[in-house]
Amino acid sequence: MRGLVRLFCHAAMAGMAFAAPANPSWSGQASIEAWHEPELDAGFRLLYELKLDEARAHFAAWDKSHSEDPLGSASEAASYLFEECYRQGILTSEYFTDEKRFLGKNALKPDQALRARFFSSVQRAQGLAQTRLKKDPDDANALFAMTLSVGMQADYASLVDKHQLESLRMISQADEYAKKLLAVAPDAADAYFILGAVNYIIGSLPWHQRFLLGLKRIHGDKRGGIRQLEIAAARGHYLRPFSKIFLALAALREKKIQLARTQLAELAAEFPQNPLFVLELAKLSGRVSASCAPPLHLQWPPDNATLFASVLVTPMQHQSFCNNPRRVRT
Repeated sequence: MRGLVRLFCHAAMAGMAFAAPANPSWSGQASIEAWHEPELDAGFRLLYELKLDEARAHFAAWDKSHSEDPLGSASEAASYLFEECYRQGILTSEYFTDEKRFLGKNALKPDQALRARFFSSVQRAQGLAQTRLKKDPDDANALFAMTLSVGMQADYASLVDKHQLESLRMISQADEYAKKLLAVAPDAADAYFILGAVNYIIGSLPWHQRFLLGLKRIHGDKRGGIRQLEIAAARGHYLRPFSKIFLALAALREKKIQLARTQLAELAAEFPQNPLFVLELAKLSGRVSASCAPPLHLQWPPDNATLFASVLVTPMQHQSFCNNPRRVRT
């Protein structure tokens, strides 16, 4: 796979297909039916709490009772991408502020089982979505599923495979679906995450790469990308926390410390059982070394988030955790 323009968990292409308005209208003609599904809401909350098996159980249950709706499979795909990004340490300040890692060309080594499940879920979601779109080209659920699934493929190509050309091709497809989605459902603010992330990434590339992309009428805009991410972080639904993560890390790259602090504090308060948010906030506050990586490969019981926050008290404890996090136990 050849990938997205170096990003993750993307999209807007000025001069290519769609530029998201800075002040979009929220009085849409249509809405996404699954916006108010308790099963999906619960699944995404568990996802952001890193309770991945429980999240997938909710997605599978919803999918079973909505077998013709693509959002169940798209949600499962999101869980596999989120897990791979967490496993690889992509959703950390170390990754985002390291130019060689963030914009580099070296492919990562994915978990092959996660990879297979991710692409299987993506393919099923797109198959169901295309079937619905043949019947109704304005089907908001199907357009959202296509925007999300194609955008995630681009993310995987960019973040994991580091395949820029293939990613760019998929970005253009996701861009078209996002444009159609927002035309029929302007309140579908999750689309702005797919758009804003890549817009930011493309705008972050070295000037010579941006020049070459510009010859193909592909342009990025870091400021525009951040504005789009802010829309998704404030008004998104399923991807709102994901948008806040990306916005916080992008803000750190841009030295917008207060914006990053606000997003991370809100995430840590909303999802206290996710150690990633607590750790990033602690690093930003100077309570742990910036070189202290998150415990990516540990199994965190529900009560360990409180424990993790409590151990960030003294420099000796901080260093103990960073040197050997398995010793940090009650």
